[in-house]
Amino acid sequence: MSERNAGASRRSFLTAAGGAATVGLAGCLGGDSGGLDELTVAHMPIYPDLQWYVMEGEGYFSEIDAEIDGREFTDGPAIVQAFSGGDIDVAMFGIVPAMIVIDNDIPARVTAANIREPMGIMAESSFHDTFEEHGGDAFAMWEEERGRPFRFGTFPQGSVPDVLLRYWLRETGVDPDENDSIEIREINGASAVWQAINGGNIDGTSIMEPVPTIAQEEGSSVAMLRTAAEILPGQPAAVTLMSDAVRDSPLAAQFLEQHVRATDFIDENPDETAQHVESGIGMPVDRARTALDSPLSNFVTDPASISEATPVFSEFAASNGQIGEQLTNDQIFDFDVYDSL
Repeated sequence: MSERNAGASRRSFLTAAGGAATVGLAGCLGGDSGGLDELTVAHMPIYPDLQWYVMEGEGYFSEIDAEIDGREFTDGPAIVQAFSGGDIDVAMFGIVPAMIVIDNDIPARVTAANIREPMGIMAESSFHDTFEEHGGDAFAMWEEERGRPFRFGTFPQGSVPDVLLRYWLRETGVDPDENDSIEIREINGASAVWQAINGGNIDGTSIMEPVPTIAQEEGSSVAMLRTAAEILPGQPAAVTLMSDAVRDSPLAAQFLEQHVRATDFIDENPDETAQHVESGIGMPVDRARTALDSPLSNFVTDPASISEATPVFSEFAASNGQIGEQLTNDQIFDFDVYDSL
């Protein structure tokens, strides 16, 4: 299943409504919702969507003049399909799937970032010094020494981790599609990436938390080589995409107000946030707390904070054939909702 409804078992105050978590009843109390009485919000159980779990867990949706129908998906393509089918009003997922929705002429725009620079390039520790000294030539040296290519494993091609990996390799003068010294394996899900690392099936990855924290605490020889901030400052990842119907209503600003509130909560209350990570994403609270101190845990709301680096991802999405042509920032973003706050 690519979607699972977040039921009452996750938090005691949630009410199962049609199999989905429905919270926030201000609309029933006569608030101004611009004619909309419900928002269906897609999200994923991943670190870059942490604002969702804070908003849900802290009861922030009660401040929105509509019921919030939360729908949890396991991958971006499934959210794209649901958004395209008119089943979703707001989606919290990757920047590239958001571009695909927009490229499909679905009236929607990105109104918020969820996180910036959340990815890191990890590699076998024995490779680090060689790379620092020889740059892109280190991959050929690895292959010559071991008799096989350097094996990266990350999310499928066109995903945010994959784009960052390919961008970084290109910046080091290596084309992974033409260089036999590098192999990129497609792996679905962060847990599967960690299993591949732990099993010695890959030598490196482009990945987000909590994998780097897990690898460090488990004593893995695969360690951080470069952070996204070092590779592509302002790197986009998960964003909040809103349909035009929502953007044209007071609910857009109300939702982003709570998004900002959740971002501030994450920054100011890491211990309490770790509890939400455990209950929402399933990571043990002590490990979640450690991950929140990671240089990859840069939670934001302001969409302008990722706008400068977004064209890199639009270019890759176009070259991969995921979108028909490179989208401009004007086509992708609506900064006005956040600025109105």
